Amino acid sequence: MKQSQDLQTILVLDFGAQYAQLIARRVRECKVYSEIVPHDISVEEIKRRQPAGLILSGGPESVYAENAPSLNPELFDLGIPILGICYGTQLMAHLLGGKVNHTGKSEYGKTKLKVLSENTLIFRDIPLRLNVWMSHRDSVSIAPPSFLAVAQTESTPVAAMENAEQNLYGVQFHPEVVHTAHGLEILKNFLYNACNCVPSWTMVSIIEEAISLVKTKANSGKVICGLSGGVDSATAALLVHRAIGDNLTCIFVDHGLLRKDEARQVVETFKEHFHLNILAVNAQERFLKKLEGVVDPEQKRKVIGEEFIRVFEEEASKLKQVSYLVQGTLYPDVIESGTRAAARIKTHHNVGGLPIEMDLKLIEPLRLLFKDEVRTLGEELGLPEEIVWRQPFPGPGLAVRIIGEVTPERLEILREADAIVEEEIKRAGRYRQLWQSFAVLPAIRTVGVMGDKRTYAYPIIIRAVTSEDAMTADWAHLPTQVLERISSRIINEVPHVNRVAYDISTKPPATIEWE
Repeated sequence: MKQSQDLQTILVLDFGAQYAQLIARRVRECKVYSEIVPHDISVEEIKRRQPAGLILSGGPESVYAENAPSLNPELFDLGIPILGICYGTQLMAHLLGGKVNHTGKSEYGKTKLKVLSENTLIFRDIPLRLNVWMSHRDSVSIAPPSFLAVAQTESTPVAAMENAEQNLYGVQFHPEVVHTAHGLEILKNFLYNACNCVPSWTMVSIIEEAISLVKTKANSGKVICGLSGGVDSATAALLVHRAIGDNLTCIFVDHGLLRKDEARQVVETFKEHFHLNILAVNAQERFLKKLEGVVDPEQKRKVIGEEFIRVFEEEASKLKQVSYLVQGTLYPDVIESGTRAAARIKTHHNVGGLPIEMDLKLIEPLRLLFKDEVRTLGEELGLPEEIVWRQPFPGPGLAVRIIGEVTPERLEILREADAIVEEEIKRAGRYRQLWQSFAVLPAIRTVGVMGDKRTYAYPIIIRAVTSEDAMTADWAHLPTQVLERISSRIINEVPHVNRVAYDISTKPPATIEWE
């Protein structure tokens, strides 16, 4: 989806920050639309887009290092309110005549902040002493001319600065993280008081904007939607159906990489509950054939992404007069697949994994939304709880949870193990608390003993994480009794498995999925 020209927008200039996506999400939580753009966006493009304000993100570099990311200083003269965060503050100070130093006193984690003045916009109605989250080695030692230092810490004399006359503000800490006390209120002070934003980015406005977009693109033509049964594609399908009604046909592709009984459940649910036009395509054989001998995860995603499109194109040709394909692509999919402002982490099959040559044009009504926003939107559209809160499942399915070549035998083993993980997580009342919980099958064999005999069978890795948006994640501290039941059941009930391990890696440095 694309924001309307009349919608107030905050642009987040990304300097390679760990928290750039989180900044955008926090702004949206304040009911103001935000979007991440490259730090070197041109002045002309900024003028064209007419944002209500700019936020300069943090970043890993030093502002005085060679080839450090920068911006055109003319941005500071446009009269647009600007808030710098961490690196963004240092860059503002560096470009406007202040001084940035590597003091030798790094600050990481919770830090006590002292606000120096009650008459400051950023800290309006905020306590004069609070704990904030710091993550920096460099800091502003001298504020630029016409700026006031409005907060400090024991190690940082300019922990916040502002030039109220030019509407320029900077904070060395990270108001976007939950560890900063009153962080959301600090952002609201910038959004509402400096940028004069109105909290109008609501579910109603999102729905209206998406429906308008779809109607404009489809123009009374026929549209197909790739429906997987997850909250993303389901929400996209309902939005498009609300816009064009029976001109939408949903296509569910069973690529043979789904979880246990998933194909039957999805088709029954959407036919009976939502009364959508839905075609179920059994494409297991062709997908598995394409995956023969493929072990590289990026190649798997590209093979699956292209084959999905080919199936959709074939089905669209049977329906006739179909030129658009609806996908449930989300903002994190786009970011992780690589943009100018974000390096590729992994190619999502529905973004970077798409073939260059396509007969169908895309409609992606959720492309600029985060997962939590999609769930709220799904509830607004009437999706049942079991779909709204279904844990994310990758489009390439179990193919990226088998580490190595995908074979029918390995798929069957993983399906059974994964079903046990889900059953026991739900039994323990933990399903809604977790972002994802699933089984992984590495294509290796380990030695074991069963019935006094030596075995040489597969291990199963259990992965369970907590997260807000999948951009970062922590491993879930599941009770040992739950892990014990999962392990016992898998080893006893799933043939060809003799070992179960639990992944306790965070993201970063790991990713949630193994591939």
